[in-house]
Amino acid sequence: MNKKKIDPESSPWAPFGIQLRAFREAKDLLQEELAPLIGCSPSHLSYVELAHRPPSRKLAELSDIALDTGGTMMLMWYQLKNAAILEGFPEYARYETLAEEMRIFEVDLVAGLLQTRGYATAVQMGFVRQGLSSQKLAEERIEFRLARQQVLGRTPPPLVHVVLDETCLRRIIGGRNVMVEQLLHLEQLSSRPNVVIQVAPFSMGENRPFTHMTYLLTMPNRKVLAYGEIESRGYIDRDTKSVATLARSYDRLAVEALGQAESLAFIRAARRDLEWMST
Repeated sequence: MNKKKIDPESSPWAPFGIQLRAFREAKDLLQEELAPLIGCSPSHLSYVELAHRPPSRKLAELSDIALDTGGTMMLMWYQLKNAAILEGFPEYARYETLAEEMRIFEVDLVAGLLQTRGYATAVQMGFVRQGLSSQKLAEERIEFRLARQQVLGRTPPPLVHVVLDETCLRRIIGGRNVMVEQLLHLEQLSSRPNVVIQVAPFSMGENRPFTHMTYLLTMPNRKVLAYGEIESRGYIDRDTKSVATLARSYDRLAVEALGQAESLAFIRAARRDLEWMST
């Protein structure tokens, strides 16, 4: 069979088409077999895979279900539809869907993968009130953030190791009720076998190795990528030497931070402090 190659730079939707074809072929399905499962004709599916037509949201959602992708196609759809995402982040998010291990440090806000809808909404609405975003863009960012969380339910799931600075727990986002819900969600996530959550308390002082958010992804080929943000853009660091330095710093952070049991107790105590506050 003469399979037409797709240039990933030929269209903004080309990466979506390439990934969709790869998932379909991994399941050993023909276009004629997949098309009725995702609500389109074989010819339309062919056009989407060749990036001649953009996919609909419904096609992306049903593709994730039919091909058991762990939400990858929906995530890619959000990336391409959402012009409001920080420059550099869509590339990181694509790697995130494939990573076997994620090591995350957040200094100011609860990591996006762990946010509740209420918490994510409060953060984005804050930007709207400050005139830094529009209502429409805020809504797109919220849906994109929640779509990313599907990666936690992937089969097999990635190992997710998160260290949160104490600021993330003490800074009240969205009011008491939203924050209580968020802290309870962290407690629940901590019970998952593939999720490790630690707290870097204020008492670490100058011994905390990072001053800004840092993400490390271990890919299936064991290569490690780093992601960070400066000003209004994000960037991926692939340099072996600098990434290794960040990985060593993360290991030191994990040792210096509270252990898992202590961290869970710390999060629970922070939640109870809020629950006891007068409304």
